Amino acid sequence: MAPRIGGVRLVHDGWARYLVAEVMQDDGSRITREIEDHGRAVAVLPYDPDRRVAALVSQFRAAVLYSGGPPTHVEVPAGLLDEGAAEDEARREAMEETGLRLSRLDFVASAWSMPGISTERMDLFLAPYGAADRTGAGGGLAAEGEAVAVHEIPLQELVAMSRRGALTDMKSLALLFALQLQRPDLFAD
Repeated sequence: MAPRIGGVRLVHDGWARYLVAEVMQDDGSRITREIEDHGRAVAVLPYDPDRRVAALVSQFRAAVLYSGGPPTHVEVPAGLLDEGAAEDEARREAMEETGLRLSRLDFVASAWSMPGISTERMDLFLAPYGAADRTGAGGGLAAEGEAVAVHEIPLQELVAMSRRGALTDMKSLALLFALQLQRPDLFAD
């Protein structure tokens, strides 16, 4: 018999939900595991193929600061899947955070971000844009306490950042590597 969840106890319900699950092991023994019940999410790397830049954002991340990292963290636009299709939510997040209207999205993967602790499964996209697609200021939603700074970073600089350990967000690294594989011409000198 495969392991199964025997029961779940809610320990916190706020922006995130935290659960304690009783797991019935295949040998009949029982163990408990903590679960951060985050749900589905999306992330997108907007890039301008003509200017060879990408639009990333930085904002305060309490968990990064708590873990000894910097007070702000550079990453691709991302967010929780509210109620729409993943593509629509990726476009919404990009507009809110960067002010970019994205039309074409290229699906990269759907992956568990932290399978040892979290239910979060993230759909990852690449999205080309041009100058005409900048229709807003970006910056996030003030009502959600977001103070997002928008950065257009040359693709070669993003690669250099990844090599020197300055790009430390996993979804951003995965999307940068996917772009390098799918569009090596954008990284040629």
